[in-house]
Formats: sequence, C-alpha cells, structure tokens
Amino acid sequence: MSFVNAFETTVLQWSLTTDSVTRPTTWYVGLFTSDPTETGAAGTEVSGGSYARTAVTFSVTGDTASNTAAVEFPAATANWGTVSHIGIHDASTGGNMLVHAVLSASKVITDGDVFRIPTGDLDITLD
Repeated sequence: MSFVNAFETTVLQWSLTTDSVTRPTTWYVGLFTSDPTETGAAGTEVSGGSYARTAVTFSVTGDTASNTAAVEFPAATANWGTVSHIGIHDASTGGNMLVHAVLSASKVITDGDVFRIPTGDLDITLD
C-alpha cells in the first residue's frame, strides 16, 4: 500500500515541522475497478448495487498497521465489476483518499457477492 501524494505531505508536516495538521478519526475502505494512482483522484470507485465504503480500524505493531476486524461490504445487488484496487479514505463518501493499493488478486463481484477482507489481511507498512 502507498500513501497518496497529498497524505505524504501531511505525514511529513506532522513528522518534521511544527505545522498543525488534522488527523482523521475514522477510516473507510473503498473498492476500485481501476488504479486510483498516487493522486488519489484517478481510478473508478465501485458505485450502485448497494455499494458503500466500509469502516475499518487498525492496530500498529512495529512499522505495520493491520485491520483489527474483518472488513465486510454489503452484498452486491448488482454487478460491481472486477475489483482490482482499494483505497483508505477519511470519509464514508467524498473526503480524501489517504492510501491506495493494488489487490494481490482481482475479484469479480456479481449480484449477491460479498467482498471481505479478513482480520489482519489489510496491512499498511512504512519502510
């Protein structure tokens, strides 16, 4: 997973200056059918068919943050397409993308499918 450019700036400001930065207090996973890129503005987020970003919580051990509970999206009520990327956002709609990643395996989501990320499988690592 990679921070998007704007969030990289926020991390640097928080880490290396006395600038005041606003920290998110809730995070949401979004699903994408194409790469949202480092700008966080590209890509196609899934829409319709009961899709909604889903809240996620993290714990940190060493240099890795991992999801503390399974992330389960609502059952699709229409075809969502091939989910290939995810993003971590600071809002359930709109807001800012903070982190993005390509999935290790794309997943076709059709009517009735549920997209799940098991506990501990969503890792964000700083190196």
